[in-house]
Amino acid sequence: MILYLHGFRSSPHSTKAQMLAKEMAKQGFADVWHCPQLPAGPQEAIDLCNNLISSNANTPSGRDRAPVIIGSSLGGFYAQYLAQKWSCRAVLLNPVIDAARDLAIHTGKQTQYHSNEPFEFHGHYLQELAAMKIGPPAQPERFFLMAATGDEVLDWKEMVAWYAGCPSRVISGSDHGIHDFARWMPEVTSFILDSGLSHQKTD
Repeated sequence: MILYLHGFRSSPHSTKAQMLAKEMAKQGFADVWHCPQLPAGPQEAIDLCNNLISSNANTPSGRDRAPVIIGSSLGGFYAQYLAQKWSCRAVLLNPVIDAARDLAIHTGKQTQYHSNEPFEFHGHYLQELAAMKIGPPAQPERFFLMAATGDEVLDWKEMVAWYAGCPSRVISGSDHGIHDFARWMPEVTSFILDSGLSHQKTD
């Protein structure tokens, strides 16, 4: 199972999700690719992911291979939580480190990026996010961080400090959405397919 978790206000239609979906299909993994629309509620989102992972674990292919979780921004925060719960590998793309802190200014009415569909991000969601925050990875080799120094939303230095010791790629420049993701996607694909990565690289 390859599970992609999009960021806040995003969707399965995000550029990175679509690019990875096509690449995984090209690699022959279309049948194990999952990229659900996550609900606004953090606990609902985690429950959805837990159910997907649990259901996959009961299939023949799921028993043969542990899931890999990819998370972008808020999805990266969820990905770390889930990867440590399920003892699997995860890719973090400009991940949120402290979701309750960073999303505190976003409570209230919001709209989705790709559809303009409205939704409410309730204040009590911050408590759910705070309860999900765990420490840095206990097994850093299971996590691959991609952080862009040009991220205009999050602090890349905080990401690097949090995921110290993990295989990583620090991109000079770029932005929160990693507009040049095509250049770096082979490293993400390599980690997903478990062909090995060295430790921190800086372009």
